[in-house]
Amino acid sequence: MENAHNLLGEIRKDPALRDKYIAENKKFILGCAYKAVKHFVTESDDEWSIALIAFNEAIDSYDETRGTFEGFASLVIKRRLVDYIRSESRFSGEVLTEPKIMDGDLDEEEDPTAHQLEVRKRTGELSVDDVGKLSVRDEIEAMQLVLKDYDFSFFDLADCSPKAEKTKKNCAQVVAVLLKEEPLFRKMRGNRTLPIKELCEFSQVPRKILERHRKYIIAAAEIMHGDFPLLVEYLGYIREALS
Repeated sequence: MENAHNLLGEIRKDPALRDKYIAENKKFILGCAYKAVKHFVTESDDEWSIALIAFNEAIDSYDETRGTFEGFASLVIKRRLVDYIRSESRFSGEVLTEPKIMDGDLDEEEDPTAHQLEVRKRTGELSVDDVGKLSVRDEIEAMQLVLKDYDFSFFDLADCSPKAEKTKKNCAQVVAVLLKEEPLFRKMRGNRTLPIKELCEFSQVPRKILERHRKYIIAAAEIMHGDFPLLVEYLGYIREALS
């Protein structure tokens, strides 16, 4: 991973270069995952999906004040995998800190996923055996199919996820409008793009924020609107905007 400092600026601007960089560093990512979870990880495992998202996050959030990129990326991957393992442990009766992804915060006192799963079990939508089989990877793969119609990938979100608190609140406000105003949500799905003009009027959020974070807003709205109980956990601050 030599010359990473010089490459990152270009990688952030060029999706093809990012894909190439990730491919070149698969062994590094898998190695970091192995160290974090203490067992071998393959590209078919949930841990690979989490580690890949974390590596993308590291690319976008790294600066030279944080030491070497290798060390920083390794730390981000470890933290995300630890959060993931803790979230999975909750299904065996443990109460642990919620995972964080897509830069979302979650109130530790809330447990929406467990509540949703219990409701679905009682209504016969989900068997007890199925609960243990639910995985982040399964939901990511399902979301990939949804986002394919919008002509982008789940992993593109690393490029357009809001980082600043003010921007996160603005994006949450826009998503809340989409979910509360069903005609706007249907228009988004029908046209496969954001109804930016209407959303600016309803949310009072600047147009440039909607354009810059278009993919993120679409993905967050689809996750919140659909049946993605594990991915919903990563969007705690958007749930707050809906309340």
